[in-house]
Amino acid sequence: MLLVFISSCKKDNQQEDKPSAFTPQMGRDTLYYLMQDIYYWYKQMPQVNKDDYNDPYKLLEAMRYKPADRFSFVADYDEYHAEMNGTFVGHGIRIGVDANKKARIAMIYDKSPLYAAGVRRGWIINSVNGSDIGALLASGNREQYNVVLGASKEGVTNQFVFTKPDGSTLSLSSTKTTFQTNTVLLADTLHLNTGVTGHLVYESFIQPSTTELSKAFSYFKENNVKDLILDLRYNPGGLVNIAQTLASYIGGNRLSGTNMAKLEHNDKLTQYNRSFPFVTTSYSLDLPRVVVITTRGTASASEFIINGLRPHVTVVTVGDTTYGKPVGFYEWDAGEKYVFAPTAFKIVNSLGQGEYYFGIAPNKLAPDDITHDFNDRKESSLKEAIYYLEHGNVSTKGFVQPFRNGIQISERPDWMKNLLIEENKPF
Repeated sequence: MLLVFISSCKKDNQQEDKPSAFTPQMGRDTLYYLMQDIYYWYKQMPQVNKDDYNDPYKLLEAMRYKPADRFSFVADYDEYHAEMNGTFVGHGIRIGVDANKKARIAMIYDKSPLYAAGVRRGWIINSVNGSDIGALLASGNREQYNVVLGASKEGVTNQFVFTKPDGSTLSLSSTKTTFQTNTVLLADTLHLNTGVTGHLVYESFIQPSTTELSKAFSYFKENNVKDLILDLRYNPGGLVNIAQTLASYIGGNRLSGTNMAKLEHNDKLTQYNRSFPFVTTSYSLDLPRVVVITTRGTASASEFIINGLRPHVTVVTVGDTTYGKPVGFYEWDAGEKYVFAPTAFKIVNSLGQGEYYFGIAPNKLAPDDITHDFNDRKESSLKEAIYYLEHGNVSTKGFVQPFRNGIQISERPDWMKNLLIEENKPF
C-alpha cells in the first residue's frame, strides 16, 4: 500500500502539474510508514507520535536510531536529482585551511567559472569580498563565512583575491552559476621505476561517471598501466552500480561473476538480500594491487570499493581514516517534493566483512596536502602512494599518531557526504 501511495502521489502531481499539492504532512506520513518497514534499525528506533511533527525532516530526526544512524536523510526532490545528475550551482570549489590558517583551493571542477581563469588546487585565497575567510574558518565562524560567500544560487557574485604558486596576486570576480560537474578530476599516468602507473582522482559515483570512467580506463588500458593510484579523498559515495563497475575495471575480467559484496536487510526483508558480482568491462586492468588515497571525507560507495576489493586484490590505503559508513539506502521519491533515504541495508564483502562504523584506517597516515595540486609528486598523500608502489611497503617517515586534516568546506549539500544508493529496488 505504501508503494502504491508514493507512486500515485507522484502520478497525480504530474497530471495536475501541482507538485506543491503534496504537503509536508503527507510527506511526514509517508516517511513514517516507510520507516516501519524498510528501516534497517526499525526495532531500535524511538516510538513517536507522527502527528507531533510538521514535516518529514523533523520526523526523521525524531525516529532515527541515533547510536548508529548518522546517515539517513530527507532531501529536496529537485536538489537531489540535480546533484545526482551532476548539475551544480555555485563557484564549483572546495575551500580548505592550511597549517598557517590560510584559505586555499582544495578542489575545483573544470567547468567552474574560476577554473577558466586558471585557478587550481593549492592557490591561496587571500580574501573574498575583503574578508579573510581562512581566519573565519579557522575560528569556527561558519555563519559569517556563509554570509560572506552568499547564497548557493545563480547570480551571486564574489570578489576573490588569490596568491598564485609563483607568489603573484590575482583579483577575480566570479558569479555563481549552474554547470555540469566532472566526477573524474584527473586521469593521468605516472612513470615510476615499477612501470607505468595510472592515477585517477575521482570525486563522486553519480550518473555522469559512467562515461567519464570509461574514458579514463580506456586511456589507462592504451597506456598499459601496471598499477593504479585511486584518489578518493573527496569522494562521498553515490550509486552502487557505478561502484561495482569501478571495482570491476580494477579487478579485471578474471573476477567476472565472482561475488564482490552482499546487501543485507532487516529481518522483515531477508528474502531481498542479494549479492553484487564483479562484471565484465571493456577496459579492465586485471590489477593485483591498488593504492587508495583516503580522508575523513572518503565515504559510502568509496568504502564499498575498498572493502569489496580486499578479498581479491591487495588494497593499500594512505591518508586518513575514512568516514565509516557500511550501510546504504534506496531512493524513495515522494510527490516530486521530497526524496527519502532511510538506511535500508548493511553491506559486507565476499568474506562477510563490514561493520566499519569507525572508518577504515589507513596503512600509512598522510595529510591532505592542499598546498600542492593532485598530480604534484610533492603532495604528501600522492608521495606516500608512490613510495609504496616503488618499495613494496609504506615509508617509516611522517605521522605516527592519529591526526585531523584541516578544516574544509564544500558547496555541496550535507547529505552528499554519505551516499551509497542502490537504484534498483528489489521490492
